[in-house]
Amino acid sequence: MKVYIKKLSWLWMCIGIFGLGSCKNDNVAPAVPDEDNFAKGADISWITEMEAAGVSFYNQAGMATDGLKLLRALGMNAVRLRVWVDPTNGWCNKEDVLVKAYRAHHLGMRIMVDFHYSDHWADPGQQNKPAAWESLSLDELKAAVAEHTKEVLQLLKDNNITAEWVQVGNETGNGMLWEDGKASESMANYAALNNAGYDAVKAVFPEAKVIVHVHNGYDNSLFRWLFDGLTSNGGKWDVIGMSLYPDKDNWQERTQQCVQNMEDMIARYETKVMICEVGMSWDEEDAAVAFLTELMDRSRQFPTGQVLGVFYWEPLSYGGWNGYTLGAMDDSGRPTKVWEAFK
Repeated sequence: MKVYIKKLSWLWMCIGIFGLGSCKNDNVAPAVPDEDNFAKGADISWITEMEAAGVSFYNQAGMATDGLKLLRALGMNAVRLRVWVDPTNGWCNKEDVLVKAYRAHHLGMRIMVDFHYSDHWADPGQQNKPAAWESLSLDELKAAVAEHTKEVLQLLKDNNITAEWVQVGNETGNGMLWEDGKASESMANYAALNNAGYDAVKAVFPEAKVIVHVHNGYDNSLFRWLFDGLTSNGGKWDVIGMSLYPDKDNWQERTQQCVQNMEDMIARYETKVMICEVGMSWDEEDAAVAFLTELMDRSRQFPTGQVLGVFYWEPLSYGGWNGYTLGAMDDSGRPTKVWEAFK
């Protein structure tokens, strides 16, 4: 065990807060992917913060259980973990990411790391630089992206944990690290920052698949604009990632549009695709399970290896945690019907 594990999580593991049992060094369970290697995953980045706040998770019988073990029992074989550079409360920094990655790894789950390159949320409406990077030049920003990416991934590697997929930015439909890396202002700058992250990933995990992740997976014109721009400026990626958040009234239309967009991305750029985020209101579980089942089935109909998987965003959240209502647990902390799609 390395020093970060010892400082941050080993004591908690020993006393059973995370349900990992005793302190003995058990053999690591191997990842158990589906026969077609399809990833069925969840972003679980809130889990340590929720546990620290006293939130509990329950199986269908109402018995309290470890959240990650519950995910595994419900059919998930992968986790997605966001990482912020210097968050004010510490959650989702590199040490917190290590704790979650360690737990998932020892349950045989595959791992995606999602770099926001910010101290807080990065999404279509905000791509704010970390405070420590505010005054950096473009060349210095590229160096900072590379250093931060390597630092986080090397920490995982030093603890014998492999990142199978790595997002270089989160929902970067208009670039990242604004204003320097705003794609609508300078696609060349965005491509350069993206490539700094891409090369850093490969330096630590040469076999990892690097994802460029864009919101609104149904919006083909957005994807063509961004990836044509990256292509024209030497941008590098291995996988095109998509988010898809329909509602109970439009999920069929949005799913069809997303599938058509996936078909176009695969043909136009000869690339793999992945659904990195999905969600629907927890109290629309009939519509949600129909949506997820359709999306999973349509994704699996592509030739093997073209669509890599589907990840639900923070399905363990419930009770209005942080104001989020698109989880897959009911108000009592039990799984909704949504999980049926992943079995």
